[in-house]
Amino acid sequence: MKVTEAEIVISAVSKKQYPGDMLPEIALAGRSNVGKSSFINKMINRKNLARTSSKPGKTQTLNFYKINESFYFVDVPGYGYAKVSKKERAKWGEMMEEYFMERENLKAAVLIVDIRHQPTEDDVLMYNFLKHYELPVIVIATKLDKIPKNKRSSHLQRVVKTLDADVKDIILPFSSETAEGKEEAWRTIESFI
Repeated sequence: MKVTEAEIVISAVSKKQYPGDMLPEIALAGRSNVGKSSFINKMINRKNLARTSSKPGKTQTLNFYKINESFYFVDVPGYGYAKVSKKERAKWGEMMEEYFMERENLKAAVLIVDIRHQPTEDDVLMYNFLKHYELPVIVIATKLDKIPKNKRSSHLQRVVKTLDADVKDIILPFSSETAEGKEEAWRTIESFI
């Protein structure tokens, strides 16, 4: 996909604030600091439309990025970040649950995991949560450039095994540094929008 337009439309905390234009949406989920913003920026060829930070827990709202006037990437708060109060985490959880359960134009969820490490317990919980609500899941195993080529297959297999992924689920290796996997990620996302 050639991206000619990309803009952040709103940072929402409840469904009253969601865009009303009924365009398809692709949600991006993952633990704090896994690279969701870097993924968005690489996919749309922008350096910093989605703000990246070395500090986990930066995204605290549902950020709606309109792409080519035809669909949205929706960046949801990262999970697994310990330095946020339980009350704040519970608020994020309610906001995300409302979105995932009730949003009709949500077409698929992209679950971003770090290929260098075994998916965390939180990654498995999020994967199972998405599957429970019968959302199509695209797993993006990012930071591919950090793994030697001869070890990539075993790292991908570990992701599949840890998530206990369905055979119909799509698990794609990806690098925000080198753009490896970008074309395949676009083809997959386009099939849902």
